[in-house]
Amino acid sequence: MYSATFLFIPGTFDDEFHRLDQAIAQVAKSLPGYLGEETWAQPGSGRVCNVYYWETLEALQALMQHPLHLQAKAAQGRWLDGYEVIISQVLRRYGDRSLSGLPTGLPSGLTPQAGADPSKNA
Repeated sequence: MYSATFLFIPGTFDDEFHRLDQAIAQVAKSLPGYLGEETWAQPGSGRVCNVYYWETLEALQALMQHPLHLQAKAAQGRWLDGYEVIISQVLRRYGDRSLSGLPTGLPSGLTPQAGADPSKNA
């Protein structure tokens, strides 16, 4: 599993931003390998963090290379007061399963280690 973390400080959003943002979200959700997303905000600084989860790097790259995403990226300076993107491979995922929103199970290609206690890897 891969994650793409998009950190940004919002600027002024216009109609074109909202149209592109909605269209890109629809494209992402329609792509094979899209697993879900989360959004967080830091009220004190105004920073926003969107984390998108993908089954494979190829699935993530399909969105990154989509014409609507490239159009939004080229125009980001009109709408954002700064941004950073972090692409990560998720090696392990565990918890008490009380949180919802993302698919359950292990990331693709991973198998549980016999006798391993994942809480000791935190």
